[in-house]
Amino acid sequence: MLIASQILALLAALLHVYIFLLESLWWTRPGTRKVFGTTAEEAQMTRTLAFNQGFYNLFLAIAVFSGLGFQLAGQPVIGSTLLITGLASMALAATVLIISSPDKAPAAVKQGALPLLGLAALVLHLAA
Repeated sequence: MLIASQILALLAALLHVYIFLLESLWWTRPGTRKVFGTTAEEAQMTRTLAFNQGFYNLFLAIAVFSGLGFQLAGQPVIGSTLLITGLASMALAATVLIISSPDKAPAAVKQGALPLLGLAALVLHLAA
């Protein structure tokens, strides 16, 4: 279960880096606007908010990358603590998105499935 949790955590972190790129660096690009369903005007008006939100996603990814690094370096307690924090935060953010904007449930499921599965696999490993 440990390797499964690490692979899922890595994929979740990479997805959150991609979300960071979309929100913080590429927000006004036509492809990004299509993903988020915004017009050029809406994207320009919300650029600062998206920039900030993207960094939240990046910081969560960094927590997960750090947790993986500590696990691989033979520090399972520190690594697991960072992974639980990062993955749980990602999954809970997706839950908040579903609750606050039910129309965005498909995006929230995409955002939250990998961290939730990674967290479940890690908990099963730790409980064994």
